[in-house]
Amino acid sequence: MFAALNLIDGTVIRRNMQRHRHEEFIRFLNAINVQLPADKAVHVILNNYAAHEHLKVRAWIDRHQRFTFQFTPISRSRLDTVAGFFPKLSKRRLKRGVFHSLLDLQAPINRFLPEHNQHSQAPSLRPADPDKIIAAVKRGPCVRLHPLVAGTNC
Repeated sequence: MFAALNLIDGTVIRRNMQRHRHEEFIRFLNAINVQLPADKAVHVILNNYAAHEHLKVRAWIDRHQRFTFQFTPISRSRLDTVAGFFPKLSKRRLKRGVFHSLLDLQAPINRFLPEHNQHSQAPSLRPADPDKIIAAVKRGPCVRLHPLVAGTNC
């Protein structure tokens, strides 16, 4: 499953697909492109999965100027806000389930999404305390950013 979290209203856009390659990721991006208003900029926060960096995905981004990719730092996937959605889905619909096929697995997911989106709220994105950030940078190891992201915080 590919999933995208709308940070404004908390809804999730998702697509269930057999595989998780760059071809499927591009199909998912096309679905997002159609579903969101054409006049809105789209910032996509991605983890470092290889399909997100494929040459055909980069070409897609070049053709769709309203989309901006921003990669989470290496080994910092918890910064990906949609990642919090998956434990909620697992706990409420998949835990202790027995699924004999991919279709059996997709059915509870498909039932959960409309319910989630109907009752969704924007995630609480509290601004971080700058003093805490500076203290963490001073004491912590250097975090390398993704190679496609310019610069570093070291």
